[in-house]
Amino acid sequence: LEGIGRYMEERGPWAVFHEPRSLHDAVPQWLKTWRGDGIIARIQHDTLRRAVAALGIPCVDVLGVAGRSFPLVHVDNNRVAEMAADHLREKGFRRFAYCGIPGENWSKERERGFRAAVAAREGGDLAVHEHPAAGREPGRHWERDLDRLTEWLHRLETPCGLMICSDQIGADVVEACRRAGIGIPDDLGLVSVDNDEPLCRICRPPLTSIDAGHRACGYRAALELDRMMHGHSPAAADISVAPEGLVERRSSDALNLADRNVGLALRFIREFGCRPIGVDDVARASGLSRSVLQRRFRRELHHTVHEEILRTRLRKASELLALGSLPLADVADAAGFRHQEYMGAVFRKRMGMTPARYRRRYHAG
Repeated sequence: LEGIGRYMEERGPWAVFHEPRSLHDAVPQWLKTWRGDGIIARIQHDTLRRAVAALGIPCVDVLGVAGRSFPLVHVDNNRVAEMAADHLREKGFRRFAYCGIPGENWSKERERGFRAAVAAREGGDLAVHEHPAAGREPGRHWERDLDRLTEWLHRLETPCGLMICSDQIGADVVEACRRAGIGIPDDLGLVSVDNDEPLCRICRPPLTSIDAGHRACGYRAALELDRMMHGHSPAAADISVAPEGLVERRSSDALNLADRNVGLALRFIREFGCRPIGVDDVARASGLSRSVLQRRFRRELHHTVHEEILRTRLRKASELLALGSLPLADVADAAGFRHQEYMGAVFRKRMGMTPARYRRRYHAG
């Protein structure tokens, strides 16, 4: 909705009818007599697909469950899963698990992507559990479902990195961990998806979550619908929207590394990486020589100390750019870059765009 609203602000007035609905609701009666010019919809089942198609007006699907009768704009679930795996791996986890929602194709896509991302580096199997979301199943017994989730978590070999398919079940996972006596994040590091801030913040500890790109998805869906309403042919291929980034909170703030000195180095970078530090400073904090630290750091994390410092600064800069209109020079200074031009060069190389464009894209989405 934010993305659609942003498109409307930029491109002109639309009269919009919006009715909040569950994915599992029946086709609304008003749809049969509605006289609109276009629809953006989550097409959950064939009955709804046929009802929308019968109207004979442009439609853009933002779910992709019931076949491809309409152009589809959707988030890149594989990339979302890769980001979760990369983050947990960087935290030192070498065992992984996934908690999904039954009957949801996007949850299955994220599970497959996470499984592939884990197998590509660590190999081994992935522990998987499906936990119903609130309001999805009539007569759902919350305590019984929570007991099952608690039992599954209790059987996991820890430390373990767990990807949660969506913030909507994050609070249940955190509560089940408490009941199972599992410490977060040292025993179980949690990464969720959607970055729904109220849902992330009511968890204790707050959930690390990936912004999957739903705002950008809404914006692109509105753009595609506008094109179709002006007589253009629908997109021939699905439009996949990249995730916006990962917002790290305390649920994944673990350092489960076999090498204690590398762990000390990583903690130092996390705490002071946005200050004017260098590799020598990190080496002193780790208690190792520069050359030994470089070798052991690469062995543990598969990249250099300098690369980790840049990643820390890039994350901070991305957060500041997403938050508001702080001048780029101030963003560069706060994130630890020597100057604005250097931050711009790093952004172009790592993100494929300038800081200014990143900010515009984030707020456009």
